[in-house]
Amino acid sequence: MSQLLGLIILSFFISMILFIPFIDFLYKLKLRRKKQVTRDMFNNRTPVFDKYHGWKVGTPFGGGLLIIVIVTVLTLWAYGIFQVDIKGWELFVILFSLIGFGALGLYDDLKKLTDVKRSAFFGLRFRHKFLIQWILALIIAIVFYTQLGYNFIFIHGFGLAILGYLFVPFAAFVIVSFVNAFNIADGLDGLAPGLALICLIAFLAISSTQLHSFLGIFIAVLMGSIAAFLYFNIYKARLWLGDAGSLALGATLAVVGLLTGKIIALAVIGGFFVLEVGSSLIQIIGKKFLKRKIFPVSPFHLYLQNKGWEEPKIVMRAWIAGFFFAVLGLYIAFYS
Repeated sequence: MSQLLGLIILSFFISMILFIPFIDFLYKLKLRRKKQVTRDMFNNRTPVFDKYHGWKVGTPFGGGLLIIVIVTVLTLWAYGIFQVDIKGWELFVILFSLIGFGALGLYDDLKKLTDVKRSAFFGLRFRHKFLIQWILALIIAIVFYTQLGYNFIFIHGFGLAILGYLFVPFAAFVIVSFVNAFNIADGLDGLAPGLALICLIAFLAISSTQLHSFLGIFIAVLMGSIAAFLYFNIYKARLWLGDAGSLALGATLAVVGLLTGKIIALAVIGGFFVLEVGSSLIQIIGKKFLKRKIFPVSPFHLYLQNKGWEEPKIVMRAWIAGFFFAVLGLYIAFYS
């Protein structure tokens, strides 16, 4: 445990040192959205979102890219230093989820920098990107099933539920769900990374009891880097994750949960993320099939903003809710 705590501290200070010149570099590079005109998955304008977030134009994004680089390098270094016995496929699912989904998110980040609306590269629609998410998730899920031997979930009171081949689409669904949940929650300063940090603390506790040294090291490094980023992302943020960071961290959070084998606990520990994506999904279903909105606005955090809650108030209370979701998830994980 002392090694893991040391890695958290090391990752935090290295990230802090690198983020300061990195932010200055992003401002000089002008890596930021030039105008605040957003659209939903149906390509419709989102005036409510623009109303509350238009003032954030000019804040650079790209913090997720630095997190990906730092975590990848430090994790590989730590595995070598501590001579961790890790399977090649375990390393693959960890880094592939982080880097693969990060690369997909980078597409959206680059799209924000251009006014090109129709081209071979920038012409991808939401359904195309959603399909790519599923392809990446299925690759990870197949590795879980064929190379790591995961084919079951544990449900307390029922025992092991052997899914067989069905584990592959199930695991892919979990990954895609958390990818989009994290991306949706990353709408307020400090909200998504703060919740992710709370979730990772819970998974660090679970991995420590399971003696997953390779997973504990990765979580520790990731925690330190996210904590450093959060310092600059708290309201009013000097830096945003960007889609590269939000997609990468969402996928990584799901993979960490899958590696522990505590999938039910994952849904509870990440309860606020589930709430965010659930509210958006209900709204999408209402628009698509009922031709009307179920909620005035979605996701949940934007609904609270529209009700008059200030942004810091929403984030702080979401963190408190996230803490109790994590405690409940830990109870389920240890009880089962």
